[in-house]
Amino acid sequence: MSGHAASRSRDERMNSVQRVLVLVLLLNLAVALAKYAYGTVAGLASVQADGVHSLFDSAGNVVGILGVLIASRPADESHPYGHGKFETYASAAIGVLLVVAAVEVGTGAVERLVSGATDVQAEPLSFGVMLATLAVNVGVALFERRQARELGSAVLAADAGHTMSDVLVSVGVIVGLGFVALGFPQADALVALGVMLAIAHAAWEVLRSAAAVLSDHSAIDADELHAAAFAVEGVRGVHRARSRAMSGEVFCDVHVLVDPGMTVRDSHELATQVEQAVMARFPQVVEVLVHIEPEDDPVEGL
Repeated sequence: MSGHAASRSRDERMNSVQRVLVLVLLLNLAVALAKYAYGTVAGLASVQADGVHSLFDSAGNVVGILGVLIASRPADESHPYGHGKFETYASAAIGVLLVVAAVEVGTGAVERLVSGATDVQAEPLSFGVMLATLAVNVGVALFERRQARELGSAVLAADAGHTMSDVLVSVGVIVGLGFVALGFPQADALVALGVMLAIAHAAWEVLRSAAAVLSDHSAIDADELHAAAFAVEGVRGVHRARSRAMSGEVFCDVHVLVDPGMTVRDSHELATQVEQAVMARFPQVVEVLVHIEPEDDPVEGL
């Protein structure tokens, strides 16, 4: 892939991610306002609190949009590899928001259990509002998750997890409403504790994924990368193969051993073939740096 083609592909990907985040932001705001408005008018503190929690999703969307806007900036003197990691920073920030949401939900549940009181009332309209907003959130989360896979976007995957946390909270409220209607008022708080654990797990997954990228964790199995380079005719050995990911893109470098008598021109042609072979086998790779070494004098440790 040429530099121009790679840049165009990167720009198209970033634009697609931004469009998804803007659409999801509008839907999340609509859901949050619907819950908060109904909870306020009906005097239902649980539904109102769920609306406030939904605003965390909108905040996550804003963080994601800002992260992608920065990540889409072209490479410059201070960032010669581009700004792609800012998308990962944004996903990490969303992971932190998930932690805050888990603490918020868990604190509220513990307070209700300790006080022995419940502020949830099982009214038919309450179920209707919660089920309608739940359907929207499920649709948004599934849509984001699918787009995250197609676009290879860490921030969309993180935001989908954040939206799913809102789904879990809403399910908790609905289940709580059902048990309250059956005469078990403390069920709401107990369900909320379970929701807290689910949100905390989602936060862990998001933060772990972000940490892998930020710490330059290997993106492709070294043996597979080694095999792709070694399969090129003229390559007599591969003594180092590395990879790292950034913003849905993978960068690799390999050290290949060649005939010591090979000319510079032939070495350059072989390096090009190795680049093409690696990128053909691993479509997510956007750049391959090939280091040529004579077979009888490998530079170990480089």
